[in-house]
Amino acid sequence: MIADKERAIKAARRILEEHNIQRAPVPVERIIKSRNIVLDYAPLDEDLSGMAYSQDGVSMIGVNALHHPNRQRFSAAHELAHHVLHEERLHGEVHLSKGLRALRRDRVSSQGTDPLEVEANTFASELLMPHQLLLDACGEEGLDLDDEAKVEKLAKKFRVSVSAMKYRLASLM
Repeated sequence: MIADKERAIKAARRILEEHNIQRAPVPVERIIKSRNIVLDYAPLDEDLSGMAYSQDGVSMIGVNALHHPNRQRFSAAHELAHHVLHEERLHGEVHLSKGLRALRRDRVSSQGTDPLEVEANTFASELLMPHQLLLDACGEEGLDLDDEAKVEKLAKKFRVSVSAMKYRLASLM
């Protein structure tokens, strides 16, 4: 199986349109709850970022409460992606996501070898840092990735980590 990044981007954009998201930060918790998915924050092992689960008509996302709020937002969006893109794989089993670093879930997904994780990261990036909203925020003058102050300001506006913002901006160039 090869990751279908375009499908992931389109799915995230559909959700943004459904919720009429016009500005940052994207209300990921509200989006999750509107889909009747239970969102729970609990202390988990340090290397466990989140989990997705669906059984007997109940869908759930668990997020590590010990992680930074920006990391929690990305984990929640990533797990939402599994519900949206990979629902059939969630029934009766728990999908665990470990080691969120920037936009990478773990060593395997950082190498781009796990298509489901690549799709979930792509979805989460587009959902939390929508392409058009980023273009609007950068303005006509654009953005220099080496301008730490501007990148930090953007990360704060979108409520994501600086490393996630840098990764996202680099992927758009």
